[in-house]
Amino acid sequence: MTAFHRADILLPKLSDSEMTKWSVVACDQYTGELEYWKEVEGIVGGSPSTLNLILPEAFLGDNDEKRIEEINGNMHKYLSRDLFNEYKNSFILLKRTQADGRLRAGIVGAIDLEMYDYNKGSRSQVRATEATVASRIPPRVKIRMNAPLELPHIMILIDDPENTVIEPLLSKKLQRVYNFELMQNGGHSEGFLIDGSEADEVENALEKLAQNLAEKEKCGIENALVFAMGDGNHSLASAKETYERKKREGSPDAELARYALVEIVNLHSPALEFEAIHRVIFDTDFDKLYNEMTEKLGLVKGEAGQEFLLLRNGKTEKFGITKPNSNLTVGSVQNFLDEFLKENCGKIDYIHGEDAVKKLCERENAIGILLPSMKKSELFPTVIKDGALPRKTFSMGHANDKRFYCEARRI
Repeated sequence: MTAFHRADILLPKLSDSEMTKWSVVACDQYTGELEYWKEVEGIVGGSPSTLNLILPEAFLGDNDEKRIEEINGNMHKYLSRDLFNEYKNSFILLKRTQADGRLRAGIVGAIDLEMYDYNKGSRSQVRATEATVASRIPPRVKIRMNAPLELPHIMILIDDPENTVIEPLLSKKLQRVYNFELMQNGGHSEGFLIDGSEADEVENALEKLAQNLAEKEKCGIENALVFAMGDGNHSLASAKETYERKKREGSPDAELARYALVEIVNLHSPALEFEAIHRVIFDTDFDKLYNEMTEKLGLVKGEAGQEFLLLRNGKTEKFGITKPNSNLTVGSVQNFLDEFLKENCGKIDYIHGEDAVKKLCERENAIGILLPSMKKSELFPTVIKDGALPRKTFSMGHANDKRFYCEARRI
């Protein structure tokens, strides 16, 4: 049995134009751009919206307790207004047309948190792909502990190169349950109900996929890596922590809390791209950093081993790591930087886009490290071998391509 199950899924009884206001991007996007979220507030106005049911991280630290109380109150209000249709024991097929026109397909259902462990070295079916930052969990747990609803921005990847689970659904005639434009250049979202025999087919295909992966890893299904986190790692970790607390307390709703609504997506979808996240180090002793990196990672100039580009004082040089400590270049570099910055002055920033790195490296005493993008085929083998990857290893597309909130579930 796999960790992914059907769920009782709630969708609002709204028109297509109202759904545009209902659906907003994941709370961990545009964290440094308050103006984005102010624009969202202007679009939503007084309409029913998931904006009123989440806490955007851009606002963290701004009267969090009051915001959390309002979020839980809004959830109760929406439920009392009979705002939702409930689709029992079902999945939702999501067809997301991104801003660039490419179609990304996924299935929304429930993950069994008993089969998820985000700790490094985990052997559970569902695993984190990046290190979990403990400080990001408590605010989300505060919301979830007393929330009557959950809304997922969690995206989990399956390694299905033969397209056996999600893709067969695209040619089926299914009942459409929503069809609307996403705000803020987010593209288009279309949802279809999967129940009955079609839902059976999804579960059977996942079971076969899990068996194949277990055989490849030479382990049982319960120990095979079947589901790897794509986006929303801290949200799923918060759901796990909430469930464990309720279970310890003997809460009557612990069984509902045992599951978390997520979207699964095929790692091999052509619309899914991994983008590198680069590093810039400020205000440190370059010579010391360079000498220690050379000693510990076997750094050589030119093409050798795990390669990266180093930027400093307007100059770019290629280096190779001949003594790697990780399966990936980014892992070897990050492991070294973590240790170096513990013992030495300096600070690090994580940057999307080469041009942004080059601009930052125009500053005095700034060192840029341009990393290669991780190949999608490297994800599952690396998590199996190394455990959870270092934080900020990769990004799945641009912010406006991230998951938007739409479906909900009683918890």
